[in-house]
Parts: sequence; C-alpha cells; structure tokens
Amino acid sequence: MHRVVITGIGMVTPSGPTTEQTFSALLEGQSAVGPITLFDASAFPVRIAGECRGFDPKAHLTKKQIKETARFSQLSLVATKACLLDSGIEMTDALREKCGTYIGVGLGGLEVLYQYSVTLHERGASKISPYFIPQVIANLAAGQVAIEHGLRGPSYCTTSACASSAHAIGDAADWIRLGRSPVMIAGGAESTISGLGIGGFAAMFALSRRNDAPEQASRPWDRGRDGFVCAEGAATLLLESLEHAQARGARIYAEVSGYGASCDGHHITQPAPDGRGAIAAMRQALETAGLTPNAIDYVNAHGTSTPQGDKQEAKAILEVFGEHAHAPSGVARRDQLWVSSTKSAMGHLLGGAGAVEAAVSALALHRGHIPPTLNLDEQDPECPLDFIGKTARERPIRHALSNSFGFGGTNAALVLSRIDG
Repeated sequence: MHRVVITGIGMVTPSGPTTEQTFSALLEGQSAVGPITLFDASAFPVRIAGECRGFDPKAHLTKKQIKETARFSQLSLVATKACLLDSGIEMTDALREKCGTYIGVGLGGLEVLYQYSVTLHERGASKISPYFIPQVIANLAAGQVAIEHGLRGPSYCTTSACASSAHAIGDAADWIRLGRSPVMIAGGAESTISGLGIGGFAAMFALSRRNDAPEQASRPWDRGRDGFVCAEGAATLLLESLEHAQARGARIYAEVSGYGASCDGHHITQPAPDGRGAIAAMRQALETAGLTPNAIDYVNAHGTSTPQGDKQEAKAILEVFGEHAHAPSGVARRDQLWVSSTKSAMGHLLGGAGAVEAAVSALALHRGHIPPTLNLDEQDPECPLDFIGKTARERPIRHALSNSFGFGGTNAALVLSRIDG
C-alpha cells in the first residue's frame, strides 16, 4: 500500500479568487457572505449567499470552454489550473496516461437547467442549445479538467450531496494507495446560487434568513443559528504517492492518512439522532489512519449553522473523542481537540465543501495556523466542545480530521497528517 500526499492546492471561493487569498481571509476572520448578485433575489425570502464575486471566466478560459460549460465547471477549471501550477509538477505523457480526475459535484448546472426550461416553455424545443446537456451534467467538471490537461486515467464525479468532494478525495487517494496511479487530481465544485437553488433550499427552511446582516448569518454552534448560507466555489488537490512526490522534490502540504465513509440509513435530510453515521465515518477514518482519537489536534467540522445538524455533529464528536474533546468550561487547553467551521466565513459550498475544507485543513497542518468560527457569540450549551471562536489560533498540529455530511444520510471523514522533513 502506498502513502498518499497533497502536493498542490488550488481554490476559488467566496473568501478569495486564489488559495492564498482564501486562507488569509479565513485566518483574519473576514466574512464573505453578502447580498445575492447572480440573479434578482428581491422577491425571495432568502437574499444572501457566498458568491465568488468578481469571478470572470473570460479572464481564464477560452471562448469554446465558456460556451461548453456551466459556472461550476468554470470554477473547477480555474481551481485545477492553479493547483497544478502550485504543485510544480511536469505532466509527462506517461503521467497523463495514468492520472485520474475525480471532481465531486452535488447538483451541477442549475442555472443552465433553469435557463433552458424557460427557453423550452417560451420558445420551443428547437431553441434548446446543443451545449445544454454537456453544460448541466455534474461529471463535466471532471471531464472538462481531463480534456484541458489531456488526462487519460479514470474520470468521474462523485455525487453524494454535501459529502461529494470529500468522497472524491478519499476515492482518488485509494486509487494511489492501491498502486494504480502515482498521481491523481481530486476536488469539488458547486454553483447553485440561482432561483432554483435558493428557492428550493428556502422552501425547506434550510437557509438563514438574516438578510439584513448577511455577514452574521452563518453562525455554527451559536444559540441564534437559523440555517446555512448557500455558497459557490471550487477546490482542487493534487494527490501523489509519497515516493513520487519525494522523487521529484515536491513540497508536501499533508498526507491523506485516513478515510471513512458511511450512511445513516435514517432520513432524507435529518441526521440520525444517535449520530451513528457520523460516528462510524470518523472512527473508520481514524482506523485507516492507524490513529487513536487523542492523536487528532483539530477538526474542521461540517458545522453548517443548522439547529439540528450542528448539535448532532457535536454529539458525534464527543462520542468519538470523549474527554479529549469535552470543554464544558469553554477554556481552551493547548493539548485539547480544537474544532472550527470555515463555513461561518464563506457559507456552505455544498458538493464543493469537502474539497475546500480538506484544502484548508492541509494548509492549517502545513502552517500551524487554524481558522476561527465566526459569529459564535453565545455557544449552544448542548455543544460543549472547544470551538475556535472569532480569532484564529496557532500551534503545531500533527493530525486533522475534516467532516462532510450530506442529505440522504451520506457521511465522509478525512484524516490529514503532517509530514516533517
């Protein structure tokens, strides 16, 4: 079995158009949530989101790529280009033959689906573009990335709601572990800030309605939380076998040391009340990493800011980590498990969230700086963990766990570990 490491990171998020800008904004506690500008939301009950403001595909992509793609694929193409540049890898023909592309996407091109639904209704079937299907289907983020870079290894899309891109990273890492390829591209992308996306989630009463204070809307584990904030963006990681990375002298951000996946088997949207699925995924990730719970220093939690979801995740973390996680006094101990949710700053990227949060966790391991949880003004007493609230913390961390849970009870957990030297 081969060890798997992260050697390249590319991000385009509401917090910034690059990896460095995103991570810096998170550490500085800057909220990226604001009024929706991607469509006219004035008549909607929810009028806020985490948008990648200023993102212009014309600055990065060819006219042909823009014609063929929806916004989620465009974001993924840009994040992947940045990832490969960051890695410093030379993609030889031999590597291209084996390098796979796993990009997790939850919903795909909703804005295009809506656009052509209107076209069909108002103008008829003959006016539907031949590019409609390639634009809208979720696997075309991975397909477009593979086409642009000539990658001929396996290419597919994991679609498992908000766990999509965490599953993509775990599955891609397994491909390397088994010796099938020395290099894989893995990540996630999502852009559902459209009338259908916002209207649909709002109809479920899943979204925060703090329209007058958008920067305060996402508030994981706070007593006043009232739902998540929809966001868009993409993140791509370059995964390599440790041997391959070391042979080319690559900078290594972190090792993908553990991966767990499970299902609650309980409800289409609500987590299991006993947290069994989340607990199983975290324990499986620890087991595959060969670690005890006390070895984990930091959890980048799913932490969406929903009343039930946050509470159930906190209970699951307590069940897995026990006294290592329990902080009833609210006083931080340096040797205790620290927990934060970066969704508090940028919103919830849905299918793209797992990749962004794995990237953030890798950077936290590499640099020893851990992003805070914004808007945690009054911690819910039913969530007695040591949350990093409002201000970033600093310490060397050895192992981090990143949680991603989704509708349908799907769960994924990744353990990332620091490699010294």
